This record gives sequence, C-alpha cells and structure tokens, in this order.
Amino acid sequence: MILFLNDRPVQILRPDEAPESENEHYDHIVDLRLTKFKATNLTGHVLLINATASLAAQIVDRLEKHPEDLLSVTMICKNKKEAEEKIKSQYKVLKAAGGIVLKNNQWLLMFRRKKWDLPKGKLDPGERSRKAAVREIEEETGVKAKIKSKICTTWHTYTLQNNRIMKRTKWYVLECQNDTAMKPQAEEDIERLEWLAYADVQKALINSFSSIRYVVERLHRMQGS
Repeated sequence: MILFLNDRPVQILRPDEAPESENEHYDHIVDLRLTKFKATNLTGHVLLINATASLAAQIVDRLEKHPEDLLSVTMICKNKKEAEEKIKSQYKVLKAAGGIVLKNNQWLLMFRRKKWDLPKGKLDPGERSRKAAVREIEEETGVKAKIKSKICTTWHTYTLQNNRIMKRTKWYVLECQNDTAMKPQAEEDIERLEWLAYADVQKALINSFSSIRYVVERLHRMQGS
C-alpha cells in the first residue's frame, strides 16, 4: 500500500518486501521494538521497522500534521493487511479510477489548477474501476481510449466538511482510439491538454504531485525503458 499524506509518500510493507540496501536510502531507521516513536524522527526519508497494526495507524494519524522537512515514511509491518485495514478505518474511503493515455509514444497530460495532472474521477454507484477510468478520461479530455493494463493503486487523504477522506485510485494505461474531440473539461477547472513525449512529461511533472509522478514512474518502469 502506498498512501500520500499531504503529498508525502507513506508505504506499508511486509518484512519480505523490505528494501535490501536500507542504509543507502534512509535518513532515519527506527526499530519500534527497541525505540519509542518520536516526532523528531520525522525528517528526510524514514524507515520504521517492526510496526504493529495499531502503531501504524497511530503514526499515520500523527503524520497528518508532519513537519515540512519529512520526505517519505516506510513502515515494515508483520501483519501488513491488518495494518492497512486499521489505517483505513480512520477514514471514509472513496473509490476513484484514472489513467495514462498513450498515442504514438506520446503521453496525455492535463493542466488543472496550476499543476500538471492525469485524468481521474470517482466511481459512480455500482461502477467498475475500468469502466470509470475510460468514462472519466472521455469526460475530462474528450479522448476515447481503450485499457491495455493496470499500472497501480494509490491512496491519498484529505478533509472535506470536517470528514477525513481516503481516496483509493486505480490507475490504468490506455491506448488512444480517437482524439478528434479532444477538449479540456472547463467544469473541472482543466485549462489545457497536451500530448507529450516522455522527456517532456518528466519536465512538466516538476510542477505536479508526488502521487502523479509515482504513477508515471511506475508505467515507465513497466515499459522497460
């Protein structure tokens, strides 16, 4: 599970999923069996080992107001599923879907609310994620596309009308079928749409969100290039 709290990535991993070369990537490594969790540990890239499900949920709750110099948190939990469910129980979960549309080695990006983004949106009642991704892309961009495969799932949190929301988004890679009606959906504050080569996508996403950069990087790795 990868969760984005205020655009900072928080990963929940099983022990067998733990990174092999821990010391090369983390500024702080804390064994929670030996050391009590402290907010002062939350700087740079942080690895927390031996987190219980209850402690993982408490830490996520604390991270809602984390310091600005925190870059990422990785928690190693023996019971990963229990930890994920404990964290989700603190929020109202909403489901969404979106994707990256490709055409002739170009990627479709949209400029919305002063940042580059990818088309996505909430599922309608009873709707499947794949259908929602295709629908949302056509509604927001006017582009008809066909799903090729799934990229990943991300989670992010926000507050709406004093409710704590966690949005689950399933991401897909799609092939453009027809873009003759391509037009940004003004009702969703989309200012413009661009077909970009990957090198230009990387430059554009400097002005984006960590979650969007994560999805793009996952697809790039899938392509093996």
